[in-house]
Amino acid sequence: MTKPIIFLGPSLSHKKAKQILDADYRFPAKKGDLLNLLTLTSTEKIQIGLVDAVFLQDYPPTPIEVYQLVARSNQFQVFGASSLGALRAVELEKYGMIGIGKIFDFYKRNIIDADDEIAVTFDQYQNNLISEALIDIRYNLFLAYKHGIINKEVKRNMIKIAKKIYFPYRTYDNIINKTLEKYPSCFEQINLFRSFIIHNRRSLKERDAIELLRYLKTSIQK
Repeated sequence: MTKPIIFLGPSLSHKKAKQILDADYRFPAKKGDLLNLLTLTSTEKIQIGLVDAVFLQDYPPTPIEVYQLVARSNQFQVFGASSLGALRAVELEKYGMIGIGKIFDFYKRNIIDADDEIAVTFDQYQNNLISEALIDIRYNLFLAYKHGIINKEVKRNMIKIAKKIYFPYRTYDNIINKTLEKYPSCFEQINLFRSFIIHNRRSLKERDAIELLRYLKTSIQK
């Protein structure tokens, strides 16, 4: 059986991914990576999972590039989730690309609409995050609010500040420090959030990447 090909990292590490699904894991996709797959031949349909892609290091795969695979439905089945994969899945769903996860749903329902919601910078060799995705920042602020760490006003103000920071510099330290500068009266709640994020940080992008892998695993077992 041909292994699924998954473009992944930093939404989910390859080490964690391999514990869920036996697949051909590749680094985040750049322009041309998907077109190169057109040369593959197989007696079975090849499953392609697009999760992560580069943003600053190189050009990401364009919708037209991804469409080249989606259009060959007799040869490929293309899935998207979590990061650029979710965005491309919304753009190409009508042509047959399959979107999975909350972030795909948020884009599809126009709850979020900007590319920088999922954009991050990362170490391209280790796939370690350097900046944080705005969608994950929103998620962790929501969790902090839900647990009573911050109130609604602080949550709203921190999101506003996060949105104004160019995505390569969007880190929790930057967001927290800028919020403290602008809203010093919220010192206590903001510092509680600082502690919360150190010990309780969660990633919606990681959850969606895991959901994609589990979906593929189930489809393979059928």
